[in-house]
Amino acid sequence: MELRPSQSPVNEPPSTGLRLGLCCLFVDEPIRFRTATAAACRPLEPAARANKLAELCRHNAQALRAAIECCARRGIGSFRAGSGILPLATHPQFAYRLEDLPDGAAIRAQFEQCGALARRVGLRLSFHPDQFVVLSSPRADVVDSSIAEIEYQATVAAWIGADVVNVHAGGAYGQPSQALDRLARNLQRLSPPARQRLTLENDDKIFHVARLLPLCRREGVPLVYDVHHHRCHPDELSVAEATEAAIATWNREPLFHVSSPKEGWRGPNCRRHHDYIDPADFPACWLNRTITVEVEAKAKELAVARLRQDLSELATLRPATPAPTPLRRARAKSTCNILQPRPVSMPSRLTAGRRHSHLNTRHRRVTITAALSGPR
Repeated sequence: MELRPSQSPVNEPPSTGLRLGLCCLFVDEPIRFRTATAAACRPLEPAARANKLAELCRHNAQALRAAIECCARRGIGSFRAGSGILPLATHPQFAYRLEDLPDGAAIRAQFEQCGALARRVGLRLSFHPDQFVVLSSPRADVVDSSIAEIEYQATVAAWIGADVVNVHAGGAYGQPSQALDRLARNLQRLSPPARQRLTLENDDKIFHVARLLPLCRREGVPLVYDVHHHRCHPDELSVAEATEAAIATWNREPLFHVSSPKEGWRGPNCRRHHDYIDPADFPACWLNRTITVEVEAKAKELAVARLRQDLSELATLRPATPAPTPLRRARAKSTCNILQPRPVSMPSRLTAGRRHSHLNTRHRRVTITAALSGPR
């Protein structure tokens, strides 16, 4: 039976609690995904090129298994696989199907085994195609390549049991409503497996939450709420209101993003990500939710561990205590309060002597009750 876009593309076991997710890479663990460039492949004969690509795909399947095992061991609840997990799979000159490479069927079986392992340990998997995927583009060639990329990632997602292929809405091209109309029309070109996994994320410059919500509701596309982007590019919605509205677009466990500004909210560019998450940037109204929160921080698994520790400690605070909220994004009507940060020391190897910069804040009271869990 074919699933409608609003139906879940995976069979998810019942679960409760907050899941913290790691994005793509590791800084401490010896797990590395390999890639290839067109320049490196161009001089190779077809057979040699196929062998090279097969070797890279096999290595990445093994690396994905190691990543899943590492996340389970560290209590990380989800992992975002990198777009290049099959290197050059959609390149205009060197595109291929895994099944056409030497030992392709066996390599696919390795990916499927990764999916079985992820299900066994309760680890959620996702994809986030790169910024060149633009379904709102007025250029047919850009849309064609975007669809090819989404289809490729949805194919691998099906092998490994990933339920999210998350994209941004793209550019407005001076006419944001028309751009979103094009995006909606192009959704119809996606295959059912891709359509069922596709999600949209609010960005930090063009399409904020309020702009995307009508399309998400109308087309049955879940909204990946990025609270950092929302604070950089606000609309009339508070964090609490955006959280509720985004959750309502999901037919399965919602997936959100969190990050902190590298140079603070009053720095020259609040969009750049910090190595770690300031717990003041984590919305308190997320704590009692059954949601996945991908941690977009440059310290990767170390940042996830630090945030997990911070939230676990803060969750023991009773009764309510004063806590700060960013001046730039403070909203009197918001009921989604901000957690109080604690001093953070960062490994010198990652920060080159930088110290964690806290937000310029005013005080607000928060009540925190949370149950954090690792993989389920």
